[in-house]
Amino acid sequence: MPPQDRPSAGAAAAPIPVIDLGRLSGPNADAQEAAKLRSALETWGFFMVSNHGIETSAMDAMMNVSREFFRKPAEEKQKYTSLINGERFRVQGYRNELVKSDGLTLNWSHRLSLQIEPEDARSLHLWPNHPETFRDVLIEYSSKTKAIRDLILRAMANLLKLDENYFTNRFTNKALALARLGYYPSCPRPDLVLGFKPHCDGGALSILFVEEHTRGLQVLKDGNWYDVLCEPYTLLINIAECMEIMSNGIFKSPTHRVLTNAVKERFSVVIFYGVDEETMIEPAPGLLDEKRLAKYGKVKSSDYYASVFGQFRQGKTIKDTLKV
Repeated sequence: MPPQDRPSAGAAAAPIPVIDLGRLSGPNADAQEAAKLRSALETWGFFMVSNHGIETSAMDAMMNVSREFFRKPAEEKQKYTSLINGERFRVQGYRNELVKSDGLTLNWSHRLSLQIEPEDARSLHLWPNHPETFRDVLIEYSSKTKAIRDLILRAMANLLKLDENYFTNRFTNKALALARLGYYPSCPRPDLVLGFKPHCDGGALSILFVEEHTRGLQVLKDGNWYDVLCEPYTLLINIAECMEIMSNGIFKSPTHRVLTNAVKERFSVVIFYGVDEETMIEPAPGLLDEKRLAKYGKVKSSDYYASVFGQFRQGKTIKDTLKV
């Protein structure tokens, strides 16, 4: 890693709020909770949610099957490789980046990426057969995060004074959902390598669950890196770049990274949600007038997803290419 990009010790903690989803939804939504949400969306692009409706047993089950998969021998995990014929990369499947190749700074991590929706796009041959409960646990867990997604999208639309279903209408049963299970082993030189390099998430929003008492996630704000500390059994919501575009820059998609640790390992489960492939990603018309001009151009969702991974590998974002 170049010296200027190496992490330093002693980062301050980002003041990421915890939003009680039970107080945020319904006709009697709490104004104070909505204000906390708006502040987080406009500044950090991150917030935690509690009272989210996923039982701790379901969260434990999800983390346990993830951990059990990554504990398996390398040859077992390679059955689900993301490489086609050992060369061409695909989004879905297992990947190990504990090496450096072709001059690229890669990530000190193992990842298993699986498309959940649309259902007919699932590559089930890449879903682990062991543990035997893996598929059922992931499907149950992701069905509950989907409900959280819709609740948050409606709350965001209300904050912008749009029709409550403006954003959810862009998420039919053809909308994209990708699960990524992550494992960050302890690293002998955490000062020289990252668990995951700086990036903005593609898509609309991401829902992250990490083990208790594990650090590593950092967010960039005003040129400084801050630790993001999660409370037990909360979920961390991250606004992705499509939502920044659709909100015309009002809501922020943060640049973030994952550090390594010399002693502790880290496990995480994140569900990435994107809009339908036929959707036009553009600032919501209800946010524009003669005084509030569009800050971004527009792009068809299918074109966006065709280029987002290439941009990511180059350390770039689509939103920056669309700025007016």
